[in-house]
Amino acid sequence: MANLKDSGFQGAIYPINPKEEEILGYRCYRSVKDVGQPIDVAVVSVPAALVAGAAKECGEAGVKFLIVITAGFKEIGKEGAEREQELVRICKEYNMRIVGPNVVGVIDTNSPFNGSFTRGMPLKGKIAFISQSGAMLLAILDWSLSAGIGFSQFVSMGNKADLNETDFIQAAAEDPNTSVILCYLEDVTNGERFLEVVRKASQIKPIIILKSGTSQDGARAASSHTGALAGSDLAYDTAFKQSGVIRALNMSDLFDLAVAFVNQPVPAGNRVAVVTNSGGPGIIATDSVERNKLKMARFNKETLEYMRSQLPVEASVYNPVDVLGDATPERYTIALESILKDDNTDSALVLLSPTAVTEPVKIANMIVDMHKKYPQKPLFTSYMGGETLTEGIRILSEAGIPCYTFPEPALKAISGLVTYDALRTKLQKNKPIAPAPDVDKEKVKEVFAEVRRDNRVTLLGYEATMVAEAYKIPVAPVVLAKSPDEAVAAAEKMGYPVVLKVASPHIIHKSDVGGVKVGLSSAQEVKDAYNAIMESVTRLMPDTPIYGIEVQVMMPKGTETLIGMTRDVQFGPMIAFGMGGIYVNLLKDVSFRLANGLTREDIEEMISETKAYTLLKGYRGSEPCDIPSLVEAIARIAQLCMDFPEIAELDLNPVNAYPDKAVALDVKITLAGNK
Repeated sequence: MANLKDSGFQGAIYPINPKEEEILGYRCYRSVKDVGQPIDVAVVSVPAALVAGAAKECGEAGVKFLIVITAGFKEIGKEGAEREQELVRICKEYNMRIVGPNVVGVIDTNSPFNGSFTRGMPLKGKIAFISQSGAMLLAILDWSLSAGIGFSQFVSMGNKADLNETDFIQAAAEDPNTSVILCYLEDVTNGERFLEVVRKASQIKPIIILKSGTSQDGARAASSHTGALAGSDLAYDTAFKQSGVIRALNMSDLFDLAVAFVNQPVPAGNRVAVVTNSGGPGIIATDSVERNKLKMARFNKETLEYMRSQLPVEASVYNPVDVLGDATPERYTIALESILKDDNTDSALVLLSPTAVTEPVKIANMIVDMHKKYPQKPLFTSYMGGETLTEGIRILSEAGIPCYTFPEPALKAISGLVTYDALRTKLQKNKPIAPAPDVDKEKVKEVFAEVRRDNRVTLLGYEATMVAEAYKIPVAPVVLAKSPDEAVAAAEKMGYPVVLKVASPHIIHKSDVGGVKVGLSSAQEVKDAYNAIMESVTRLMPDTPIYGIEVQVMMPKGTETLIGMTRDVQFGPMIAFGMGGIYVNLLKDVSFRLANGLTREDIEEMISETKAYTLLKGYRGSEPCDIPSLVEAIARIAQLCMDFPEIAELDLNPVNAYPDKAVALDVKITLAGNK
């Protein structure tokens, strides 16, 4: 109540409490139904057992929104979860939306409105902070007041029984008082909707997310290579990259990036110029430029000649520009203006070490003037020291010029600006791949129905091949033979040489049990191989059902790649590409993208991120492979997995790439278990 009153909220406030006549000078009502006026928002802070009753009264009174501060819901277990379900049911009945329960509250500095139990109001600013952790929000608010960082919105989401991160990101994107959206998330409620909303929102404003829970221990057991390679945090990384989100690795990164985005323009490119009065920090900054995938700017001839004529002969005029330990404000001015004027500079970083003759305040004022003179180029500073630099740091911060104690966070922030611009441009330019019209969905449905009737979830090789063929995914033909004669007939029809493989849903690694024979070039070899496989498998795995022997054309040697899919619980199918063959798990040369919203450029980028790409382009004189065929195959696999949510995992390994085509030699498909 004190926060609502002190925030300057201009609307009417009605305290509801059956035991009070007045609270903080406001008339108190026994029930919300007694107010007799329209109410937009009810802030609920009563014992958990009373929340449902309070919500029902609010619904009957026509309230539109509830901010439920009360804890004691699903976070405490079964009883709390049932209580939360009842709250949601009541709110749906009366068409009310809920923030929470178990929240700190909601703050908007522009309304102004403080419906929270925070200690005071944040400073007014352009940052929206959306947090799944109430404690994190309280800590950030307290810190921001001393750091002088302002906010447009503070939102605590709590249990997300109704409104969630996607709703609040969408609202912040539409808020004219918000320039940057920050989120602390532990999970995402609806991955598909999140991707749809965030793809649009990130084209309007930068979205920076700190996602906790990144350990690999959460990765589930998986039967496919793709599933085994996909860690628990990978889907979030992939989703953020494809939807234009900048991912922060820690709280420092989150707010370093926020301050940069609020106060600095997006640079035209990734070329950074550095001015320093000390060689060591200049070298550290240069190393950090490379680590953050930026480039050191190369100045043009006129810039170099001018600085040579104006700076001491001992100064270094190449990037980083070293104006020496006895640098005056005038010397800093010559260097900084020269590099900002240079067309080869996209952003600049000024480093200052406190020597006996350094004048940090005068240099800070000069930097502020330069930023006004060249506002189109981001300008960052690093005042490396303590007490003697405090006033200079204050001047820079108040002017909106980010100032860091060390160079590395400054360059990480510049990298964030560059990355955001690249992601935004890519989203605006590249469109999702349109579904191919020449696919046979009915054929796939028939195959899956037959597998289900057989009480299986793993497709046999010939069944998986039929599914691939139905979607025009290039695969070496496979025929199921149930006798040596049938195997010979199949081999004669497809042409020698051929490969024979045992067909059993319970045998994953066929070669381990003698279940594969390759390079068979005659009818007799096929018959002998058929009998040898049956004898070996029945001896080593006597109780395993064998459906027959699969006969497949033996493809010539090519560059072995892998295309796979594992289905993420939040974001759906994740497509993998990488080095294939027997070394896939050893080398772990693989890159991932989500099938949802996949673009042709995403696929090309995914392929180029792998070591396999070096081989595909043509290595040491070998002929380049047909990369467009791989791109098309990946696009069709993505479509198949989006069309059939029952596919849990899929592996094409190896997919042999040739100069004129790409062909899958082995296809594995696993369906989700029967519900």
